[in-house]
Amino acid sequence: MAGRVGRAPGICYAPAVSLRVGDRAPAFSRTAHDGKTIELGGELPQVLVLYFYPADETTGCTMEACRFRDDYEAFTDAGAVVVGVSPDGLDSHRRFAEHHRLPFSLLSDGDGELRRKYDVGRTLGLIPGRVTYVIDRKGVIQHVFDSQLRARKHVDEALEVVRRLRG
Repeated sequence: MAGRVGRAPGICYAPAVSLRVGDRAPAFSRTAHDGKTIELGGELPQVLVLYFYPADETTGCTMEACRFRDDYEAFTDAGAVVVGVSPDGLDSHRRFAEHHRLPFSLLSDGDGELRRKYDVGRTLGLIPGRVTYVIDRKGVIQHVFDSQLRARKHVDEALEVVRRLRG
């Protein structure tokens, strides 16, 4: 599966991500759980860390969200904004963000449109995928990390890339 990183052996995955480093990130506009409108389509005011996760309040997703929360200041200091995306609704996102004091926006993708645009498949054909994109200020994808099981590594790799872009 060329182009995919962070794969655990022995697990069946959806077809490889067709979006790659150097591709223009697909445009979208969505209202987040906190009422902010998140838009991508052209120049961005900051680097965007767009991470897709399966569901609010599950073990791996909570761990990942809390890691993004704990490193949020490092991301903002490096000139990036973090945005999470899952199929859960905005009410679920509000509860999740409040419960874990998440300082970043969460987008609902109940219709699956963003997952289709960003080629985020399903693990074992059932579980929505976990993929993180780092998108530069010109709207170009600079990093893709796809691993259902290595949630912590999504944060570590994204922060490393954001710092490199700042440098």
